[in-house]
Amino acid sequence: MTFFDPVATQPGLGSTHSGQSRSDSPTVSVVATAPETAVADMGRAMDLAGISEFLSPEIKTFLKVNISWQHWYPGCSTTPWQIEGVAKALEDLGHNDLVAAHNGTVVVDSYEGELKNKHKAAQDRVGLPDIHLDSEPNGWVDYKPKADMLVLDDIFPEGIQIPESFPGTNIVHLPTMKTHVFTTMTGAMKNAFGGLLHRKRHWTHSVIHETLTDLLAIQKEIHPGLFAVMDGTFAGDGPGPRAMRWHIKDRILASNDQVAIDAVAAKMMGFDPMSIKFIRLAHERGLGCGDVSQINIVGEDISQVNWQFTGVENTFASRGQKLIYWGPLKPLEKMLLRSPIVGWAFLASNLYHNGYWLKTKGRRRINAALKTEWGKLFQSY
Repeated sequence: MTFFDPVATQPGLGSTHSGQSRSDSPTVSVVATAPETAVADMGRAMDLAGISEFLSPEIKTFLKVNISWQHWYPGCSTTPWQIEGVAKALEDLGHNDLVAAHNGTVVVDSYEGELKNKHKAAQDRVGLPDIHLDSEPNGWVDYKPKADMLVLDDIFPEGIQIPESFPGTNIVHLPTMKTHVFTTMTGAMKNAFGGLLHRKRHWTHSVIHETLTDLLAIQKEIHPGLFAVMDGTFAGDGPGPRAMRWHIKDRILASNDQVAIDAVAAKMMGFDPMSIKFIRLAHERGLGCGDVSQINIVGEDISQVNWQFTGVENTFASRGQKLIYWGPLKPLEKMLLRSPIVGWAFLASNLYHNGYWLKTKGRRRINAALKTEWGKLFQSY
């Protein structure tokens, strides 16, 4: 089995492209947008956040697409204008080796999601090739992190594996602004969860905050450049990432600091960023800045912004999962979720989300969203 050595093989390790230290003041841009200017506004947000300082155009750059559901639902997954705008802005900066990176999950088909979320249409519009990490020909390689892991060594004692194509490349994460049943909110840090871990990633849900912190430490070791562009045109509140209430918020965020962009997004949603465990852990370990008072926020003034999102809400499915991860069914976790009978959990999730919820609530909300100007822009792809 292949083993990746971060010191021996990574180009540019330790260079300024790897990010800012805690003593610096990271920059997060917040840009107002509209459907007719969204593609250009992606580039404007990236420019305000200083993207050219952090990503070398001489290195392959992956655009890490977020597919939280194979069905299109507003605020749930990367938007097509997000892909188009980011790709065009990078091309204008001389990045000629761009690839869209997709991942499936045990309950989400990435190929179906790429089509239904209009990702493929956006990629074709700008001539962007893609890979699906789950079926990547080069596969996965063993990786031994230099940083001390909080949980991943224990969860995967047989060894941590990462996509073989990732080391030595830039990553631009493309999350959306939304809440999440396990992490309160989800953004740039959570977006790495899909790409950097294989299909057994659900084993880490009971220690999800520590896992996201470990994954950011690994990213800083293997990627010469890290950046994130977050879409808040539609934003999701409630039991995310799928069963949410959508809101039109007309905002785009960008930063090279994965912790800082999540902290600013959390603040805008109405949360105390440092009360969200993965943000606090990453901040404490020097992986980024979670204290909004220490972040240089450019573009829009968000000092009075509070969308009053409600935070952690549950669906019938998430209540059952939490009973297993943190409740009375915890002693049965390995049997229920790490044995051959685990298929019951995937089936239950699909029946609930793709069957009951989508038909009883989701379709009505989707149809209403399609009538908005952003919905019309989606349909134009």
